[in-house]
Amino acid sequence: MEIEKYTPNSLSVSAILGLIAAGEIAIPEIQRPFVWKKTQVRDLLDSLYKGYPTGYLIIWKNPDVRLKDGKISAGKKILIDGQQRVTALMTAISGIPVTMSNYQKERIKIAFDPFQAFSEDQDAEIFAVQDSSHLKSKRWIADVAEIFKNDFSVFSFITNYCKDNPDMQPEVLGRIITRLSSIGNRMIGVIDLSDKLNIDIVTDIFIRINSKGTALSQGDFVMSKIAADENYGGNDLRKAIDYYAHLSKVPSFYERIKEDDQAFALTDYFTKIKWLKDEKEDVYDPDYADVLRVAFMYKYPRAKLSDLVSLLSGRDFETREYKEEIIEDTYVKLKDGVMNVFSEHNFKQFMIAIRSAGFISKKLVNSQMALDFAYTLYLILTHSHEVSTGEVKRLVQRWYVLSVLTGRYSSSPESAFARDIRLINEQGVVKTLQDIEAATLSDTFWNIAVVQNLNVTSTNNPTYLVYLAAQVMRNDISLLSNNILVRDLIDGGDVHHIFPKEYLKANGYEKSMYNQEGNYAFLDTQVNKSIGKKAPKVYFNEARKQCETGNLMIGSINNYDQLMENLKINCIPEDVFDMDYMSYPKFLEKRRSLMARKIRAYYEAL
Repeated sequence: MEIEKYTPNSLSVSAILGLIAAGEIAIPEIQRPFVWKKTQVRDLLDSLYKGYPTGYLIIWKNPDVRLKDGKISAGKKILIDGQQRVTALMTAISGIPVTMSNYQKERIKIAFDPFQAFSEDQDAEIFAVQDSSHLKSKRWIADVAEIFKNDFSVFSFITNYCKDNPDMQPEVLGRIITRLSSIGNRMIGVIDLSDKLNIDIVTDIFIRINSKGTALSQGDFVMSKIAADENYGGNDLRKAIDYYAHLSKVPSFYERIKEDDQAFALTDYFTKIKWLKDEKEDVYDPDYADVLRVAFMYKYPRAKLSDLVSLLSGRDFETREYKEEIIEDTYVKLKDGVMNVFSEHNFKQFMIAIRSAGFISKKLVNSQMALDFAYTLYLILTHSHEVSTGEVKRLVQRWYVLSVLTGRYSSSPESAFARDIRLINEQGVVKTLQDIEAATLSDTFWNIAVVQNLNVTSTNNPTYLVYLAAQVMRNDISLLSNNILVRDLIDGGDVHHIFPKEYLKANGYEKSMYNQEGNYAFLDTQVNKSIGKKAPKVYFNEARKQCETGNLMIGSINNYDQLMENLKINCIPEDVFDMDYMSYPKFLEKRRSLMARKIRAYYEAL
């Protein structure tokens, strides 16, 4: 018989806050940045005051776990959707500081105007986010949390308020305060997910839940699961992953952690991530989901984060029981995996591999998933000793470039990760890579598929990005220059049209044609200005002529052999000296083939 997946219920605001305070419901998101605007907190209280619906909370009871002594421990309830609403209530009503988007603790204080509450105007501003005017005003209750304190005296408050505001009648104010305090009795819908549900179903429900149109991810679920742990240091682990992800993007955040979270600053985690305070790397900035994914794949022959949720719940995949020893073992392995991801040595050595393959800028990266797997591969190879130390980076480079070129992780990445991790576990990295190359990198792929993949207009096309990485790795000199490298123009230069855009437009070409990757090249700005709107046969012949006269007109090359080599490394067909707008389709066809050959030679040289 099919089990009931959930039970609808309702609890009062006071009951929910009481259960959380008592630790009977875990609210894992409380340590992560509060993403609501302060005005949303105000609006929530306004809705509760007026008796409007405020949506459901979804709570899941962890599976019961068999302890080491054979006893059964009841699973704890976790709030898996509604964290923002509950956090808003905790700060506005219970007076608890929350972590804001800048990772600083702050109380969100909501003010209340009894006079507006008495008004019949439906648009009256009853609640407001507290500012200095509310603190100075005798009319406003500057912080509604005062009303909900256990020692709040209604009689004293009414007496003092009416003394300061003679126009307010004590009986009226009494009714208003009663209505305000009744927010604690407002009922909120609660959906209790059955503890008998399979973890995969709970994960699926979790991912399908929308909050303001933003789908929750498996990474969110794992982080919630970790933060709710009280026995194996989950809270610190969760905080460490969050801090690492934030530090990788904002190194200056280090000082705030050190000052505002002194307890965490004493942990091994903080010691492990403090190197990020001086880190300027921006090619790969892992977020919390990336950290979890890499750590998990490195330590287990698995890739799906739903499996990590299962293991953190103690699931034995063979017996389908839930056991404490599996939870304990999972935390030990996960922490070790995370610490290896955090490692300054590991990360910097991995980035040396990626950068030395030509991917020196974030502009050249369009697949975070491919980077995740490449980093996982680096950790696996480094610790398995399958190949010599010198071979590790080369294999990581080849795998990364292959995965980008073939779009290996562009759709259903977790399934692709799972397949590749399983194969690596069974037969090793070298054999797995050889098999993938044999299956995908045929002559047809290089000569047809890669050429076709360059027939697009986007400068973010992975095949084009690999072409640029090939130019960077080979230290190619930019078109019509004798000393300016392509690598120096990736971040500071612009992509220009070999057949000038205005020239093609004037001769009837549409945007979809003149903005072709086969027509793109990084040029020095001065070179581009000297080209202007000239036809290729005009300005390339000017460049050739200056090799005879020495009078520089286009670029800085005044040697014929150097000019021809420059055209070659930039994949410009030799007959470009005869090309005008009528030759443009032919030019694109020839250049794409030359670019594809360059990409192949680059890959095979890795």
